[in-house]
Amino acid sequence: MAERYVSETQLARLIRVPPDARPYYRALAEAVRTLILDGRLPVRVRIPPERRLADALGVSRTTVTTAYDRLREQGYLRSRQGAGSWTALPDAGALGTDSLWIAPDDDGLLPLHVAAPPATALLGEAVEEAGRTYHRYALGMGYEPLGVAVLREAIARRYRERGLPTRSEQIMVTAGAQHAMHLLLTMLAGPGDPVLLESPTYPHAIDAVRLRGARLVPVGIPEDGRHVDLTISAMRQSAARLGYVIPDFHNPTGHLMPDEDRAALVAAARRHGATLLADESWAELAIDSGAAAAPLAAFDTDDRVVCIGSAAKLWWGGLRVGWIRAAPGVLRRLAVLRGTVDIAGPVFEQLVVAHLFDRIEEARAERRRVFGASRSALAEALREDLPAWRFTVPRGGGSLWVRLDSPTAGAVAEAAASRGVRLAPGPWFGVDGTLERYLRLPFTQPPDVVREAVRRIATGPSGTYRPREPLIHAL
Repeated sequence: MAERYVSETQLARLIRVPPDARPYYRALAEAVRTLILDGRLPVRVRIPPERRLADALGVSRTTVTTAYDRLREQGYLRSRQGAGSWTALPDAGALGTDSLWIAPDDDGLLPLHVAAPPATALLGEAVEEAGRTYHRYALGMGYEPLGVAVLREAIARRYRERGLPTRSEQIMVTAGAQHAMHLLLTMLAGPGDPVLLESPTYPHAIDAVRLRGARLVPVGIPEDGRHVDLTISAMRQSAARLGYVIPDFHNPTGHLMPDEDRAALVAAARRHGATLLADESWAELAIDSGAAAAPLAAFDTDDRVVCIGSAAKLWWGGLRVGWIRAAPGVLRRLAVLRGTVDIAGPVFEQLVVAHLFDRIEEARAERRRVFGASRSALAEALREDLPAWRFTVPRGGGSLWVRLDSPTAGAVAEAAASRGVRLAPGPWFGVDGTLERYLRLPFTQPPDVVREAVRRIATGPSGTYRPREPLIHAL
């Protein structure tokens, strides 16, 4: 039982929820969650009963009860009959999961918390083509632990086109990049093992490392881009034998690692006996001409770079198709491990992606056109309506990494939600809960959507549009 407690008056004074927030219970739960994550409301502190807090806030008891229930589901509250409720943190690997992905489709908020684009216009034709050949595969068992041969060859061919000699025997098809990451970490990392990660980075990579019980070794990314010497120093000092990096249009900063840094990083991994997991989920999403680099594995001479790819950003996340490029021996071990999870992926979706690979340049041109227009619209809207916020326009990828004028990302996200926009605050992408001065704003939605999102963010609490007024000043 918690020995410390906070009174209803004290908690109500800490909570900041706009009076017009809808639904109010969700905003209330998010406000309490932010207090816990920021350390303003310590863990294992008893909070007041629902009725008392409701009276202090001037809302119904049902509203507070529903907010408490939501916090319990997320792992931020624990309760015991007769003992009350006290603050907590979710189990390792669960931090941020609810806010990042599990949001109702019909909540009416503009989804700027994820950088997932709609499906490519080429999807329908690819589905039709797959349907014409699908029946042939029904003659077999349907289990292909390494993936359907035609797709493995298409992926290998694309690596060869990018300048990296690759055979289909070096490819394993997975149920998305996250599945690939889980398999690799399960095989390569154990409890207590140091694993190198950039900070900020892809949030589910952090979750996956924590789930293994491994020790996170964060390496900061300065605003002017990576300093590869910092990464190499951290690798040497921590004795990390595994590292996760996003060299192509880094999520969330958008940085593109230069070839010379790629060569230096792989050489350091070779010296220190480390394996690098290179997440290439954004590699095909160059927007500006000349924004390209050789695959990280192109600098590898002894199979210590393992590539992770995905169909999600270029074509569509609903396909749930990803892949791993590694030495055949590594893939055989992964196939055995996979047997404990899902045995093999669905055949039809793999055939769809194989057909999409045949028209990959059309898809890349489509994304360049659409993402380029949305990137311009987002940057223009931010400069006009929120000029105190700073960002560097990336040459590709899917988002802007925006620096706020104060360390208030959580509060900004709360206020934006009350105005109909779901945002991704910086701490989601940090290893240690820092980055409160940043937001990730994706440009994977149409231009009208990102313009409207910025308009809502820049709107004052009364609902009046206030151009050029930073949102945080209106809180």
